[in-house]
Amino acid sequence: MEKSLESLKRDFSRIRTGRATPALLDGVMVDYYGSPAPINQVANISVPDARMIFVQPWEKSMLQAIEKAIQTSDLGLNPQNDGNKISLPIPPLSEERRKDLYKNCKKIAEECKVAVRNVRRDGNEKLKKSEKNKEITQDEEKKGLEEIQKLTDKYIKNIDDLLANKEKEIMEI
Repeated sequence: MEKSLESLKRDFSRIRTGRATPALLDGVMVDYYGSPAPINQVANISVPDARMIFVQPWEKSMLQAIEKAIQTSDLGLNPQNDGNKISLPIPPLSEERRKDLYKNCKKIAEECKVAVRNVRRDGNEKLKKSEKNKEITQDEEKKGLEEIQKLTDKYIKNIDDLLANKEKEIMEI
């Protein structure tokens, strides 16, 4: 359940909200001398203000490869290369785009909830099998099932809270 929650946080950090953050570039892979490498391993990423990201490569020869990787990513950003660094202006989001992003967030959150429920189902099945094999008593099984349900409810609430926070962030102008 914890892994599902961490995965959700990672996925949400990659969704553009109109505010610049280095996490936007986490999924971008750069061709580093023939092998793919995450952009943060070949360049320094900085955020001077809420609408701009600077990417400063450690090797000047990597400027073209980084620029190409950002253009081919699905971020919808237009890199501007000045010969030393790449500037990424973050355009404001339209109302329609904000709604699409929120729908995507809801879908990701629902997938996370399904994963948490699958963990609950697996735990319940193990408890029932243990009781059937006389490894635990019926009271222990019932207590275990209640404990698993409490954990599930807690994680579902955490997922809902994360979704609500992300909605605020996306809809904020």
